[in-house]
Amino acid sequence: MRQIKFTNGITLNPGKIIGLGRNYLDHIRELGNAVPDRAVIFCKPQSSLLENGGTIILPDFAQECHHELELAVVIGKSGKKIAAADALDHVTGYAVALDLTLRDLQTQLKEKGLPWEIAKGFDTSCPLSDVVPADQVATPNNLELQLKVNGLIRQQGNTAQMMRSIEEIIAEISIYFTLEPGDIILTGTPAGVAKLNSGDTLEGSIDQVGTLTVEVA
Repeated sequence: MRQIKFTNGITLNPGKIIGLGRNYLDHIRELGNAVPDRAVIFCKPQSSLLENGGTIILPDFAQECHHELELAVVIGKSGKKIAAADALDHVTGYAVALDLTLRDLQTQLKEKGLPWEIAKGFDTSCPLSDVVPADQVATPNNLELQLKVNGLIRQQGNTAQMMRSIEEIIAEISIYFTLEPGDIILTGTPAGVAKLNSGDTLEGSIDQVGTLTVEVA
């Protein structure tokens, strides 16, 4: 099991990886999706984690893998039905993450009314940087995000553009799941998602949080 590494040397065992879809309006529009009236929640397995500097393995059961740059929130204290006012007390750190999505497979599964975890949870589908302690991030709801692919900017945004704040995300997710130390929450992606190709180099950065660099096999 891969451990979650902090920049200060602390480690945690990873727990649940809970993703939030459709949290940036510009990304909703680029995919032609409806604006949700409640959080769109999905999960990835621990086996999807890929450490900084790792190699993405594109599966052979799909042809279109999209990158999605996201702020990851790491939980440090257990809680259920957490009030938004108390939500940040449960956060121990933040990281740069990629939520890789097999878009063609996801579309096929959605059209059939089937769950689409396979399109989200394949091995290496969740690259994650080292975690910066929460007290080093002053404004998690106002952070610049940027993803470069082969040196060219593909995604650029700010967490202030999220439809739900970090506090609201934690509060809503904790209605359905008990959040535990080591759990990772992916908070959604801004516009600019696109297909990855073999040999691509991805460089993600989030202000106050850090950087993530991975390559595609």
